[in-house]
Amino acid sequence: MGKKYFVFLILGVLLAAYIYEPLPDNVEEQWKIMLLNTFLKTSSYLALFAEILGLNHFMESMTLFSSIQGFPPTSDENITVRDTTFNDIPVRIYVPQQKTKSLRRGLFYIHGGGWCLGSNDYYTYDLLSRWTADRLDAVVISTNYRLAPKYHFPVQFEDVYTALKWFLDPQILESYGVDPGRIGISGDSAGGNLAAAVAQQLLEDPDIKIKLKVQSLIYPALQNFDFDLPSYRENAHYPVLSKSLMVRFWSEYFTTDRSLKKAMLSNQHIPLESSHLFKFVNWSSLLPEKFKKGHIYKTPTHGSSELAKKYPGILDVKASPLLADDSKLRGLPLTYVITCQYDVLRDDGLMYVTRLQNSGVRVIHNHIEGAFHGTLYFLFTKVGYRAANQYINWLHENL
Repeated sequence: MGKKYFVFLILGVLLAAYIYEPLPDNVEEQWKIMLLNTFLKTSSYLALFAEILGLNHFMESMTLFSSIQGFPPTSDENITVRDTTFNDIPVRIYVPQQKTKSLRRGLFYIHGGGWCLGSNDYYTYDLLSRWTADRLDAVVISTNYRLAPKYHFPVQFEDVYTALKWFLDPQILESYGVDPGRIGISGDSAGGNLAAAVAQQLLEDPDIKIKLKVQSLIYPALQNFDFDLPSYRENAHYPVLSKSLMVRFWSEYFTTDRSLKKAMLSNQHIPLESSHLFKFVNWSSLLPEKFKKGHIYKTPTHGSSELAKKYPGILDVKASPLLADDSKLRGLPLTYVITCQYDVLRDDGLMYVTRLQNSGVRVIHNHIEGAFHGTLYFLFTKVGYRAANQYINWLHENL
């Protein structure tokens, strides 16, 4: 019996050591974050092991593990939910059941997942869309798009843009009872990237007469030029989204060629002839002082031109919306940006806030202290629930 107790004790200690993750003092409900991180860490290890053995691509294994979150379209007493396609792009539509004589708001939502993972049928995305449709009395379109590693940039952008253009057709808006003057776009993480990119593209599209009223970008990924921002330095190993994983997401967005990830990790992937674009992502001039925290800006080391020639998407504004010049930003709608303290993508959002403000765009910035990347996705935490309510309240007041 003594040996059994000893074995169980050792196993318990090892399990506790595996689950435990030292977190900053201002993080609420730390045990929930640790349990979440344990699931993500275990999935990542298994996916990496399968990839090393040549059994499956890392992202394909991660997709398999995360697919357990899928939720069928289920209507309730408040919202009618159904899956359909907009010009062959799968979307999930949420329509309030309560009859109304006036036209409704419309919100086009794009899920995150590093352009490699995620789906509009995941339980949390489904729940957030239900809440939004119900509280705003709005028609919510939650879109899917083809994912890497099977599909690379610009496929994801094109899928989202195709679905949005379909939705903005006056006849489609009329069929759903949507007010063409009250339409917004929103997305989280990679979805925030796509939302920002298509919002910029709409300004240049002569075929689209309807203008977006608002855009809401939730901890968006907005540039792949500089992975040595203060937020990447400070949060490289924090839960949910490490620097290494974010860089892999970016590289997979363009190619399965692992040499690009290696160059990105060393910040040596942008060629000398494109160095003029660094002014758009220079954090030393774009970050508020309180976020610089004594960090010293390092002049980027330029990489080979060959990578940029093979994968020109890394220089494309449709992949990195922060590369847009000021003249392109000026026409953008009222913008809401959420950033999180312990997130490698924090400074992407902060720089975009500064650039939009400098271009005369009205911006509301909600920075969430003590929060990690994916906060709105984790509605089972207090900080996630609060952030979701702040997001929906802002839409209610401004859309």
